[in-house]
Amino acid sequence: MERIIFHIDVNSAYLSWTALQMLSEGADVDLREIPSIIGGDIEKRHGVVLAKSISAKAYGIVTGEPVVNAVRKCPHLVSAKPDHEMYDRKSHELMSFLLDICPDIEKASVDECYMDFTPIAHRYPSPEEAAETIKNEVFSRFGFTVNIGISDRKVLAKMASDFKKPNLVHTLYSHEIRQKLWPLPISNLFMCGRSSVETLRKLEILTIGDLARANLQIVEAHLKSHGKVLWEYANGIDDSGVGYVPAKQKGVGNSTTLSHDVTDRQEALHTLLELAESVGKRLRTSGEIAGLVCTEIKYNTFQSVSHQKVLSTPSSSNDVIYKAAVELFDELWDHTPIRLLGIRTSKLQTQDEPVQMSLFDLDTAVPSEKQQKLDAALDSIRSRYGSSSVVRGSLFTNMNGTKKPQSD
Repeated sequence: MERIIFHIDVNSAYLSWTALQMLSEGADVDLREIPSIIGGDIEKRHGVVLAKSISAKAYGIVTGEPVVNAVRKCPHLVSAKPDHEMYDRKSHELMSFLLDICPDIEKASVDECYMDFTPIAHRYPSPEEAAETIKNEVFSRFGFTVNIGISDRKVLAKMASDFKKPNLVHTLYSHEIRQKLWPLPISNLFMCGRSSVETLRKLEILTIGDLARANLQIVEAHLKSHGKVLWEYANGIDDSGVGYVPAKQKGVGNSTTLSHDVTDRQEALHTLLELAESVGKRLRTSGEIAGLVCTEIKYNTFQSVSHQKVLSTPSSSNDVIYKAAVELFDELWDHTPIRLLGIRTSKLQTQDEPVQMSLFDLDTAVPSEKQQKLDAALDSIRSRYGSSSVVRGSLFTNMNGTKKPQSD
């Protein structure tokens, strides 16, 4: 399967997060709806603009300019001071949510990240529909908006997310660059700063397409190694992958917003089985076992409920996680149509750490050596050839409508 990468970028993050914080504290005005900035002190007229509202942008205010200049452009501009501690919390909440959807996340900054969508592509009708689902769920959960760029190249996904804003999804696949990228001004190219723009304009390179068609040796002669990077980006050349670096985590989970509201128990169990396999694989990859399983349900009324269960013996087994999740699901579900399902595990410990078991646990809680080897082999195959390269018979036949997974 062709690699698919998302770039997820919070729209005017500092301003959006500050606006939401102020509204939660009783503010009457939403900073996002008036000419406003996050930055320096307007009264003292010092500092720079860190973020701006859409209506402030209409006055010609740009990020990075001195506050005193911004006030000249818009005398009734409203300013708020940045709260970086709060921004870190908001960023962590967003990244935790995205990690529950897909573990292959590279955080690029406090308000943006890359997601390798390839391993979870089989869950969705298309990357575009998946991105719309993620975008809408972010707004539903957190109250702020994101742009999502989709591509088969990391740098193109980044540039796609910078197309028209806010709260939109854009594609920029390699085969689309002539149509979507090349007509744009050279200043729109990622990593092409003001100095590089001026140098290229002197060479009569005014658009990204001009640079893509230019002689590389001439570009390098004027911009050295950076010129080659810009020329490659203009031509969509970027072989870098999503640089996922596992961090010490308090829990491992996964959730999915369903393509339609589910009212059938067996269809819900099908989704729980997929989630359990994803969570189990992530635990085994990190060399950990979980002592607690939690099942989450969000109804089409947007009410969320969850229930958790302590495992008799910590485990990373798909089957153990699935059975616990189903038990919790049956306790929770009131037959209201389901919008989202999730499984989360916590109370993690390393898999080689000794655990205490009772005599009743020996045959059920701990996977046999044969099962452990099978799980490891399947993990290896899926990592190499993709998540859909090996599918449980129950999942495969379920997709063809002839059999569905059971809870036992």
